[in-house]
Amino acid sequence: MSEKVLMKGAEAIAESAIRAGCMAFFGYPITPQNETPEYFSRRMPQVGRVFLQAESEVAAINMVYGAACTGTRVITTSSSPGISLMQEGFSYIANSNVPCVVVNVMRGGPGLGDIAPAQADYNQATKGGGHGDYHSIVIAPHTVQEAADLMFKAFGLADKYRIMVVMLMDGLMGQMMEPVEFREWVDVKNNKIPVWATAGQGKRARRNIITSLEILAEGLEKMDIALQEKYTEIKSSEVCCEEYMMDDAEYAITAFGTVARISKTVVDLARERGIKAGLIRPVTVWPFPEMVFKKRAEQVRFFFDVEMNEGQMLLDVRLSVNGKKPVYYYGRLGGIVPSAEEMLDELEKLVGGKK
Repeated sequence: MSEKVLMKGAEAIAESAIRAGCMAFFGYPITPQNETPEYFSRRMPQVGRVFLQAESEVAAINMVYGAACTGTRVITTSSSPGISLMQEGFSYIANSNVPCVVVNVMRGGPGLGDIAPAQADYNQATKGGGHGDYHSIVIAPHTVQEAADLMFKAFGLADKYRIMVVMLMDGLMGQMMEPVEFREWVDVKNNKIPVWATAGQGKRARRNIITSLEILAEGLEKMDIALQEKYTEIKSSEVCCEEYMMDDAEYAITAFGTVARISKTVVDLARERGIKAGLIRPVTVWPFPEMVFKKRAEQVRFFFDVEMNEGQMLLDVRLSVNGKKPVYYYGRLGGIVPSAEEMLDELEKLVGGKK
């Protein structure tokens, strides 16, 4: 590990992606993640790699698609409206079984909304977004350090499953500065071209042709079934979740990303007041840690879901709990970040009504 450096989250994920072996970046500027392409534009030429600012988000994701077909580690980053424009490309990438990483630094919406931090893209990310029966692996860091660390995991999972991995952050995490310690570099000098990649026929008996098109319904069904089998394997092997102070917890706060970070303070404050609270933080929001919630439903009195949206993860929490215990919700919309004090106040109201 190197010495710690003070960096914005938007810059840290770029440096970490480079160290993880990312060979190409294609993207288009949008607030609040403009520091990411700016950083890539400076660093990628220094290490002999590709940076290209596309003419639009639609063009950028199709460039990612093309590069991914060659087996190259490739990334794009954007923010909510830009991610919306990429959705068709996401669907093509999914049915073509090619790996890539996408970072969404979420801002307020719908529409152009504002440039304040929000979590309103949860459903878009975890439920597919584009057309068709597909999923992407979606990871949600809650600190800049974790975002940098998870970038390595994102590329690893993308390659392992030939899938798109989405890193779901928000504008606050993209703009905040924290000390970050980076991992060592992945050695890319001896990278082998994957056997499935479109990198010229060479000594192969046949050419590799990658496409998401299948005219016959029977053929497309077979492709879809193969995708579902892959997703089943991912759900059984790649779930990641952090539990904070849950061993003796009577009340479980559930949150992801920045709100989960604030929730740890809420747990600490609640325990100072005699309320045995804990936190369940999904790190992978797809696949969702259903079994963790099912297990804790046998223990806690209720779940308290807090988000910076209308309650989009709330449905996944309720489905996982399956009616065994009440699930309450508190959220702020439009880019407002809830404070620890207001979250604690809402928790105390619920506890007071349930004791």
